[in-house]
Amino acid sequence: MAEHDLSKTIIPYLDRHLAFPLLTHLVDRTSLFSSEEVQAAQYELAKGTNMFDYAESLFQQLYLDQEPPAEFGAKRNNAVSTHERLQQEAQAVLDVIENPDVAQALRQDKNQNLQYLKDHYNLTLDQITALYNFGQFQYSYGNYSGAADYLYHFRILSTDTELNTSAHWGKLASDILTGKWEVALEELNALREAIDSRSTAALLAAHNTSNAPEPALAQLHSRTWLVHWSLFVYFNHPQGRSLLLETFLSPTYLNTIQTSCPWILRYLASAAILSRKASASSSASAPVSSRVRNAIREVVKVIQTEEYQYQDPITSFLKELYVEFDFEAAQKQLAKAEEVVGNDFFLVEYREEFLDNARYLISEAYCRIHQRIDIGDLSERLNLSRDEGEKWIVNLIRETRMGADAKIDLEKNIIEINRPALPIYQTVIEKTRGLALRTQALGAAISRTGQQAQGTKSETPAPAVIVS
Repeated sequence: MAEHDLSKTIIPYLDRHLAFPLLTHLVDRTSLFSSEEVQAAQYELAKGTNMFDYAESLFQQLYLDQEPPAEFGAKRNNAVSTHERLQQEAQAVLDVIENPDVAQALRQDKNQNLQYLKDHYNLTLDQITALYNFGQFQYSYGNYSGAADYLYHFRILSTDTELNTSAHWGKLASDILTGKWEVALEELNALREAIDSRSTAALLAAHNTSNAPEPALAQLHSRTWLVHWSLFVYFNHPQGRSLLLETFLSPTYLNTIQTSCPWILRYLASAAILSRKASASSSASAPVSSRVRNAIREVVKVIQTEEYQYQDPITSFLKELYVEFDFEAAQKQLAKAEEVVGNDFFLVEYREEFLDNARYLISEAYCRIHQRIDIGDLSERLNLSRDEGEKWIVNLIRETRMGADAKIDLEKNIIEINRPALPIYQTVIEKTRGLALRTQALGAAISRTGQQAQGTKSETPAPAVIVS
C-alpha cells in the first residue's frame, strides 16, 4: 500500500521539525518503506538543524563503519557560542518586560508601548528582535517550549509585520511539537485570521507597490501550508474533526484544497466519516452545525468533481456507496481503506472508530433502500461474521435513531424497516424550502449584471457621425 502513502506528498509543505514525527511513524508503525530509506531521509532533514547529536546518531546508524564528519564538532561549538550571545541579548529585553511596573504600563497599542520602552528603558525595535532571534534559535535545536515563550513575547511587542507572521508560524509549530493542542488551536485560528484578513483590495495594493510575488498567489500558498499544518491540530484536539469540517468545507479553503492540494480530500473524507455517527445522534444538548451534519453530502460532491486529480480507497469508498450505490465495491474499498487508515500518521489512532462509522454509513444507506434485510447479508457487506454482524446491528439500532423504524426478527434472522410515509405537503415544503432565497439571489445577480452592462455602455464613447 506504499502507493497510497502521503508522507512524501505532505512533507514538502511542512517545516522540517514537523516532518520528523511522520518519518518516525513510518519506521515504528508501518512496513511501507525500509528503515534505511527512512533513516536516510531523517538524516538529510536533521543536517539542516542545530540538533547535531541527533544528526550524528543517525549518521552512525546509517554508516556503521565510518566516523561522523568533523563538521559536526565545529558546528556544535559555533552553536554554543551563538546560543550564549543570543541568550544575553534576549535576557536584557526580558528583564525589562518582566518588570511588574513595565507590565502595568504596557497597553494594547504597540507603537505606544515601543515609545514607552524607548523613553524609559532605551529599548529599540532592533533590541526587541533579539527575542525573535533567540526563539528561532531555540526552535532550531529542539527546545520547542522555550521557543514558544520567546516568540510569544516578541509578537506582543513587535510592529514588524513580516517577523510577526514568521513568529506566528514558529509558535504554532512549537505548540504542535509540545502537544499543547488547546493552545495550538488558538494559534491556528489566529494565524488563519491573519492570512484571511488581507482583502482583495489590500492584496492588489500590495502588488502594485512592491516587486514581491503575486500577493493573491502568496496568500494561496500560505493557506495551502496552513491546511497541512492544521492536520496535526485537528486530528489531536478532542473537537478537531468537526472543526476540520467547518474550516475545510468553507468556500475559501475548499477552493484552496481543490486548487493546490487535492490529496487533503483523504482527511476531509475521513473527518466526515468519523463525525457521521455523532452527527446522526446529535441532540439539543449537544448540537451539531448544519455544515458538519451535511458533510458527507458535500464531501461526496467534491470527490466526484476532483476524481480526475485524486482518489484513494477512502474517497472511493464514499463514491461507491453514495454515487454508484454499489455495496459490493464499497465493501472492497472499505477493506483497503482500513489498511490505508492503519498506515496513515494522522488517522492511525482512529482506525477502529473509522471502521465503526463506515459500517454505520453502509447500514444507513442499505436500510434506506430496503424494507426487509437479511442480517447475514448485511453482516457480509460490513466485513463481519454473522455473529459479530448480529451484535453490531443490534447495538446500532439501540444507539441510533434507526431504532424507531427498525425491528429485528431473530427467528427469521431479518430486519424489518417500517418507515412512515412522508405527507405530500411536507415533501413539497422540503423541495421548495430554499426556493425563495435562491430566486432572490438570482434576481440580485441579474440586476447587478444589468447595472454593470449599462455602466460599461455609458462609458463607451458614441461613434462619430459623418454627414455627407
